[in-house]
Amino acid sequence: MPELETRKPLLNTVIRRRGIYLLPNLFTTAALFAGFYAIVMAMNQRFDNAAIATFFAMFFDAVDGRVARLTRTQSEFGAEYDSLSDMVCFGAAPALIMYEWALKDLGRLGWIAAFVYCAGAALRLARFNTNIDVVDKRFFQGLPSPAAAALVTGFVWLASDNKIPVNAYGMPWVAAFLTLYAGITMVSNVPFYSFKDINFRRSVPFAVVLLVVLAFALISFDPPIVLFLLFIGYGVSGYGYWLWKKRRSKAPTP
Repeated sequence: MPELETRKPLLNTVIRRRGIYLLPNLFTTAALFAGFYAIVMAMNQRFDNAAIATFFAMFFDAVDGRVARLTRTQSEFGAEYDSLSDMVCFGAAPALIMYEWALKDLGRLGWIAAFVYCAGAALRLARFNTNIDVVDKRFFQGLPSPAAAALVTGFVWLASDNKIPVNAYGMPWVAAFLTLYAGITMVSNVPFYSFKDINFRRSVPFAVVLLVVLAFALISFDPPIVLFLLFIGYGVSGYGYWLWKKRRSKAPTP
């Protein structure tokens, strides 16, 4: 049945209309505002507020797509607007925050590291937009830009919240390493779990709800430390999975 075979790929494609819908774009605008606010705060040396604003941008960015899918208001405009907002929130803002906080003390190396991150975010978003219909939905190709932004700005938030001096313990060099790591990992081919196959409408055991409550309690205990550790774990999980998969493929078959 060749006709059925040609129609199968169409079942997995997302129908995007050409209209402009208010509800999902409100959340995208909120994310864009949070990214812009983060830049303004970094320019005013309020790095804790800048980092927190980046995490708010992550929240709004996660919500706008789900709102569009739930209300069936996906559109070409919304997809492009979301991509441009992501570049500001998770590309330009984290690079500027890290540069203003510590990288400028390293001179030329500092702004090069910031640029590598910013360019990595732009390239990652462009690749994501062009490969959206051909990649495995369960995994991201490279570190997603919101997670990279959380890794970079989470470190700034952690240091600011604990009153760690910028010039102590080689902090500018640690900042440069994290920035370069996040920027390069965004454009790598390392797979990172996307969590897109989790069905939130499905019933779950009581233990799952209890774990969610405990997770929120743990985060509220010390948000900067807990969130940074969570994103550190996620930031290296892709390499761990890649090494495990590579090792498994080389294992001799019985």
